[in-house]
Amino acid sequence: MENCIFCKIANGEIPSATLYEDGDFRVILDLGPASKGHALILPKAHAANIYELPDELAGKAMVLAKKMAGKITEALKCDGFNIVQNNGQTAGQTVFHFHMHLIPRYEGDSVGLTWTPGELTDEVREEILSKVSQ
Repeated sequence: MENCIFCKIANGEIPSATLYEDGDFRVILDLGPASKGHALILPKAHAANIYELPDELAGKAMVLAKKMAGKITEALKCDGFNIVQNNGQTAGQTVFHFHMHLIPRYEGDSVGLTWTPGELTDEVREEILSKVSQ
């Protein structure tokens, strides 16, 4: 996509701190990190979100996320790890090129990726099951 900043970074048109690259992906350090070592997995082919990403690339992205999480954890000795992927503005997506956040976590860090658990009522459970399950 012509004006997509992540397409330009993923394809090497804009310099980045690259941790990994192959034919399909580039993994870079995030310029606005949530924690030390926060990285992004960027596919080289444009897809705005998970819904547009081909199944094969979605699978490869998860395998790459696992690989990079292990490498980053070993290198930085973090205490935990978040893998985050947002779709749509309401969900926090700000750049509309599919990407995955690899966020190392450290005891006492201020990364806020939590929520208050709600309650799954019988009525809502049945509604969801009737609409989504096969």
